[in-house]
Amino acid sequence: MKYDVLIIGAGLAGLTAGSLMAKRGLKVAVIDKSYNPGGSCGTFKRNNVTFDQGSAMLFGFGEKGFNPHRFVFNCLEEPIDVVRHDALYCVNYMDKKIIFWPDVDLFAEELGKAFPSEKRNIQRFYRDLSRLYQHVMVEQPVFSTPDEADRKDSLKQFMKHPLSFAKFLSYMNKSAKDLLKTYFKDPEIFKFFNKLTSTYCYTTVEESPAVLAAIMFVDNHVGGSYYPAGSTVFLPGKLEKVIEANGGQMLMEKEVTRILFEEGKPSGVEVSSGEKYYADSIIYSGTVWNLYGKLIDKAELTEERMKWARNFVPTYPSVVLYAHIDGSVIPEDTLPVEMLIGNPDEIDESEVTVYMFSIDDHTLCEKGDQVVMAIGPSFETWGDENQADYKAKKELERTRLTAVLEKRFPGFGEAIKYSEVATPRTIERFTNKNGGAVAGPKQMIGQHLFKRMHTRSEWDSLYCCGESTVMGTGTPTVTVTGLAAANAVLRKYGLEEYLYKPNMKDYVRIIPKPVEQADLYADYPDYLKAVMHKAAQCQYGEHPECMKHTSLDIRGIMRRMTVGNFLGAMKLTDAFFQEQADCQQQLLAYQMQCKQKLAIGMPVEIQSIINALRNL
Repeated sequence: MKYDVLIIGAGLAGLTAGSLMAKRGLKVAVIDKSYNPGGSCGTFKRNNVTFDQGSAMLFGFGEKGFNPHRFVFNCLEEPIDVVRHDALYCVNYMDKKIIFWPDVDLFAEELGKAFPSEKRNIQRFYRDLSRLYQHVMVEQPVFSTPDEADRKDSLKQFMKHPLSFAKFLSYMNKSAKDLLKTYFKDPEIFKFFNKLTSTYCYTTVEESPAVLAAIMFVDNHVGGSYYPAGSTVFLPGKLEKVIEANGGQMLMEKEVTRILFEEGKPSGVEVSSGEKYYADSIIYSGTVWNLYGKLIDKAELTEERMKWARNFVPTYPSVVLYAHIDGSVIPEDTLPVEMLIGNPDEIDESEVTVYMFSIDDHTLCEKGDQVVMAIGPSFETWGDENQADYKAKKELERTRLTAVLEKRFPGFGEAIKYSEVATPRTIERFTNKNGGAVAGPKQMIGQHLFKRMHTRSEWDSLYCCGESTVMGTGTPTVTVTGLAAANAVLRKYGLEEYLYKPNMKDYVRIIPKPVEQADLYADYPDYLKAVMHKAAQCQYGEHPECMKHTSLDIRGIMRRMTVGNFLGAMKLTDAFFQEQADCQQQLLAYQMQCKQKLAIGMPVEIQSIINALRNL
């Protein structure tokens, strides 16, 4: 099969690139080893409770500031509903609860109460960085990576605010600590900022480049933080919808094992089943180690390039506790995101970030309950233990993380109705992130910005995006890398690029919180709304009982129906209805095997949902 563009990896970067190029008419295919798109951004379910598997505190949807997610959905002309959190998060630090308000001045005042001796310096620090951020990032937004930025546009921006740009560029090879030293003296406030950089980009203030820290310290406040109404299944799901609506293909559960070369340059890929796919252009959205250590044959690489890739230092491995709990143990003033700092002096396993998006979105679980995702570093060695030892280590991690949460939420352990743990091995199995390093290579001095993979590789047919490239970690930044890769390919084909234009029509809608089931699908007619709610009951399991005896992707149909991707869902049913003489009996049989039926006695209405789909 030959395409215009093949995209390796269905994370947010790859999906962004794919959706934008498909919208321009290119023949696109996205290949991923997982059965669900989204990479770290997506959901799984247990007993009708929805868990966010990873990235869910989303920036970049704001009406102000640097807002690449909003820009992408406006370019795609694809509506999406989101809720805005009242505060970004809070940090529980040394018996203080420091709330990160969207208003920078209000936050500076809050931080000044925690560090009274530095109050004026804090105000000056955030005032100066806010001005810098406004001049460099906001006044004329450029949704591109530095290696792909138009030099003429960059020069125009520089000439508009030369002092701000000169100052910003001077931070390129300084550390965040160097920047902080120009404002603060209290050693305790350095420890606090150390925790912020470790959360933002998994680095200490000594490791963090000042050029990144200067933006990160302000950007989140200006834009605010968001959550897709109904769960994060909607963010990758909407991007997938655009790809399939414009003739693109999602080739899921196909792991790329090798990039094929012809006449000295990449021309296609081979997957684990032996199938081969070809394209004039390939976009790789994965880690630097997998590209240069696994997918490209050594014969095509220099020893110097392989060594360069090997030498990248990864972020620390992570472990995640997912829990469904009785919400009575959660205080009313709890925020959807809270950072728990156990040891102010260094990064250790007591440093845990807790996500509880069911506070703002009631569709995730039953009323009165809460859904918890708690993630932190793991300094255990996760190798090739036998199954018994592995299970024992997982249980120890569950106990450890529960104890950390118990300190913030007394009674947490007793309130657990269900819990499970994802180890670094789990993370690597589902996302191909080497060693469970959730953020790829560290954003540290010496391996930041231009020292990482660029959008254009050393071959003119291979492009790169994702967190191993120049922008690094975070959903807004990987989205920008997907934009840059898409524009680079569009330029190659002589097609119109996606550039910022004032007064673009807005397709992002901020809806009131908390979100209830009745708030979902507000723009759809009642008959469709009912079908979509039924489809959303699917558990999206890794090994669904309903699919044991069929090649019909029932799970994929339900996921697509949930987000309004009717065309994509319909394509999956076409072959089934052409080949099966007794379609209705088969659908009913699959419905009776539904895992939800086994759990609560009420199966997902597979037969009626698919029949309704066929009648659209």
